[in-house]
Amino acid sequence: MTENPMVVSVMLDCNDLEKEAAFWKEILGLEEKMRFPDYIFLSRLTAKGPRLALQQVSEAKTVKNRMHLDLAVADPEALIGRVLALGGTRLADHEMGGFHWTVMADPEGNEFCVTPQD
Repeated sequence: MTENPMVVSVMLDCNDLEKEAAFWKEILGLEEKMRFPDYIFLSRLTAKGPRLALQQVSEAKTVKNRMHLDLAVADPEALIGRVLALGGTRLADHEMGGFHWTVMADPEGNEFCVTPQD
């Protein structure tokens, strides 16, 4: 029987490594854990979950993300305000079956969603 792999990091490509790391550390309350040339690994997203890691790349983002983070919080508008203050963008608001979420982008345009906690 083959062992299932474990997700250890969610890697985000970025052009300005320092700016993106500062944004995500502030938004998610994470700490820098490891640093290598062109890479910053932050603390785990949850106690046993993967780390958020950032990789500096030369090419700019040109299309919609194929994968993104969904952030749940008791006060979505407060988080949205923090994102905007840190250089993020509000892209769209959606509702389906009574469930509401807001699509946001970080300073480099990487999309993520903000939802109310259950």
